[in-house]
Amino acid sequence: MIKLIDKTMILFFFLLGVFPCFLYSDEARAGDYKVGVYYFPGWKDNQLGAPSPFPWEPIKGYPEREPLLGWYKEGDDNVTRTHLEWMSKYHVNFVVYDWYWGGGKTYLDHALLSYLRVSNDYPVGFSLLWANHSVTPKSEQDFASMVSYWCQNYFKKSKYQTINGWPVVYIFSASMLEENAKKIGKSTKELFELAQNIAKSNGLKGIYFVGGVGAYEPFFKTYGTKGPYSAYSAYNYHTGKLDQSPPFEFSHSYEELSNGYQYQWEWFFRNQNIPYITPITAGWDKSPWKGSKDKCHDMSFSNPEQFKLHLERAKKIMDEYPEKSMKMTVICCWNEFGEGSVIEPTKKYGFEYLELISDVFK
Repeated sequence: MIKLIDKTMILFFFLLGVFPCFLYSDEARAGDYKVGVYYFPGWKDNQLGAPSPFPWEPIKGYPEREPLLGWYKEGDDNVTRTHLEWMSKYHVNFVVYDWYWGGGKTYLDHALLSYLRVSNDYPVGFSLLWANHSVTPKSEQDFASMVSYWCQNYFKKSKYQTINGWPVVYIFSASMLEENAKKIGKSTKELFELAQNIAKSNGLKGIYFVGGVGAYEPFFKTYGTKGPYSAYSAYNYHTGKLDQSPPFEFSHSYEELSNGYQYQWEWFFRNQNIPYITPITAGWDKSPWKGSKDKCHDMSFSNPEQFKLHLERAKKIMDEYPEKSMKMTVICCWNEFGEGSVIEPTKKYGFEYLELISDVFK
């Protein structure tokens, strides 16, 4: 009898629109958190687009960052299997691969290709972060070719992340995409209209674009509160000071950085009318890669105790805005060893970061 009443009441409130979160995502359910993690595929020797020909060498000067697996060859299937086993054990539901396009083809895709070879044995989905740092697209045809490549090689995979049946693509920088679109006589809106048509011609409902953007960016002067995106999020934020609006200064500690994230979360949930996939960070310290312009910004690395507090704050605000948050987060990052943002098990911290994620979002 109690179960019947509960189901009836749930249906009643749903029809009234009290639970609009079901309209945002077929993956969000009460009490069910979806945790993703960004993955930087930069740890294989002699790869076009990698930070150096031998990318582990600068990291070896920081032995506390050595992976628990040692200085491994990324893209090796045994390494990928171990990563996916750890992710699945510690409540990481999907991995978002940094994805690169240039000259009409993709590159730095060795880790993703390994995932596609072995992932059927693990309950970890995947999606793409289009790392649009470079001047891409070069033309409308270049953009169309890239979207067609997505449709033909990734979107129809059973493990590809979808929201409401639409494959999800994260955009590193919404502002940069708008600037590059203008260089070819287009806007982001026009490029996305083209992308949706290409997706539909490939038998898909469409593409769920998630724009990487921060509060007060120029992007909002062009598009206002929504624009052409289905949702917003961010790869990472760097600001920390909260004694000004907006907080443009770089953080000088992880506490400041976490406060800056809190500011961003609150701004988006209060001011935007579309979903916001809550970004989380393990910290920042770019010292192995010659450091940040503001050297004190490289003091923004975390320890497990600080990271736990950051996770708990993120969970709290996701619970306050269940519809907009979809109770979904993406953490930066699994393996940004050069930037000091790492949750992959290391010889210093072992599994502590993954254990905290599992405990907080259980």
